[in-house]
Formats: sequence, structure tokens, C-alpha cells
Amino acid sequence: MIIEILSQEFAVCKVKNLKEVNFNEIFTFLSKTDEELSLVCPIESVPENSLEVEKDWRAFRIKGVLDFSLIGILSKISGILSDNGIGIFVISTFNTDYVLVKKNSLDKAKLKLSENGYKFIN
Repeated sequence: MIIEILSQEFAVCKVKNLKEVNFNEIFTFLSKTDEELSLVCPIESVPENSLEVEKDWRAFRIKGVLDFSLIGILSKISGILSDNGIGIFVISTFNTDYVLVKKNSLDKAKLKLSENGYKFIN
């Protein structure tokens, strides 16, 4: 399986509303529940109306379009990272999955996944 490391640094935010969210960014992930509005965006685009912000995340995505019938892709990746003490934040889209790790864990995550057969592109 091929994994692409994204060049941006990201922030995970809880925002008050959508007024200051920059939807023109190439990567903007938004989720809304009955309890919160969560945003993942490039670190330089964190809205000022953020209620909480967790910075210094790096992301990689599984290349290609993943069929919904595929089972265990995230489970295997998260297991490898968990076994090596690396916390994750996951975003799933219609096409694929994105895994975020703290930037100080990126090299270790890449190494451990590589040791388990994953190939990386930048």
C-alpha cells in the first residue's frame, strides 16, 4: 500500500462557528455534531474564533480510491502506530483515509510503517 505524506502542518480546532473558516484552502476538513464543530486546517489558517486548538500535526493519506468493501486498512495502520506509542487523529473521506500524527512522531511513524511493508511518497 502506498502512503503520501502531505507537506502542510495542520491544526485540529474546535470552532465557534463557520464565519472565519477558510474554505479556499486545499485541505479543510470539517465535522459537525450536536456537541461541536471540529476543523482540521493548515496551521496558518486557524480561525481566530477557535475555542480550542491543537497544533503541530502532520498528515499522510492512503493513495488511491479505497472501496468501501475493504476491511482493516485503518485497523492495521493504527495498530502498528499504537504498538509503537504513536497517537493518531484520523479523517475519512469518500475516497480515502487521512492519518494525522504529531510532527515530532512523523519520522518514527514512517519508519515503523515502512518496516511493515508500506511504501511512502512525498
